[in-house]
Amino acid sequence: MSGGLTDIASIRVGHADDPRAQSGVTAVVFDAPTVAAVDIRGGGPGTRETDLLDPERTVPGVDALVLSGGSVFGLDAASGVTAWLAETGRGFAVGPARVPIVPAAILFDLLNGGDKAWGRYPPYRDLGFAAAAKAGTGPVAMGSVGAGLGARTANLKGGLGSASAAVEGTGLRVAALVAVNALGRVTVGDGPHFWAAPFEIGAEFGGLGSPATPAPDAFAWPVKPMPGANTTIAVVATDARLTKAEARRLAVMAQDGLARAIVPAHTPLDGDLVFSAATGAVPLTDPVGDLARLGDAAARVLARAVALGVYHASALPVAGAQGAWRDRFGG
Repeated sequence: MSGGLTDIASIRVGHADDPRAQSGVTAVVFDAPTVAAVDIRGGGPGTRETDLLDPERTVPGVDALVLSGGSVFGLDAASGVTAWLAETGRGFAVGPARVPIVPAAILFDLLNGGDKAWGRYPPYRDLGFAAAAKAGTGPVAMGSVGAGLGARTANLKGGLGSASAAVEGTGLRVAALVAVNALGRVTVGDGPHFWAAPFEIGAEFGGLGSPATPAPDAFAWPVKPMPGANTTIAVVATDARLTKAEARRLAVMAQDGLARAIVPAHTPLDGDLVFSAATGAVPLTDPVGDLARLGDAAARVLARAVALGVYHASALPVAGAQGAWRDRFGG
């Protein structure tokens, strides 16, 4: 069985949840500083330290990436991951000091029914520390866990998904991890079929394929209780040796995976964002051709991860909770 993002060597993933708040954090920790980039397509993103990822910036690599619930409060999760990295001696050297580099992105889950009356300080710093401390190389837990715990979509419970694949003809591998909290639908209308069905491997999210004819409601505009209560955030990673500019191109191409798996995507009401990371273990034989193949594979892997996040999700144990795909359609 695929481990998802952890199929890329030297990448660890950890989750931490707050059952009371019905929110959580996912930390992606690298064994060594890793080239990274970002592409932001949504109209309402929430981020930390993403400017450092521009190709012209000085810092060559990151120590971790963070995906968190909690809207702006969730940005505190990066402080917890930073603290854990500092305790382990990690970070960009500035004289005798070490400064951990931890870009982060958040999604909005403040209205999902969980108790957000956390007092003066939200729980996300401690959740970030716990997620980093738990980060491991085993298969990535999916569904209602970590940053996907409180996630929702237009019609079904959202969640966290992860997938990987070999990149044909290159000797490379690419993987994705995504917290699906979209304005749009991941399914074709209100039926069981996933928009990402053409990219499914085996029956990893039900094996239902695509409907012969889309339902009348397939492209109906989704109704959400509040504008801005959305955002799908993701990490795509590869073992390829990329520059920061090439990693940026990978993130740009990978964004197509969101558009293939969520309808609509990249709206003014979402903060859709994709981080990319390249561990550098395998050099590109053909810098242009291999990167093109890599980006194409990344989009397909990310589309699969989106479907897997919803497929594995469970309804929240709160009044009026949104139904989960498995509750409605089995699987």
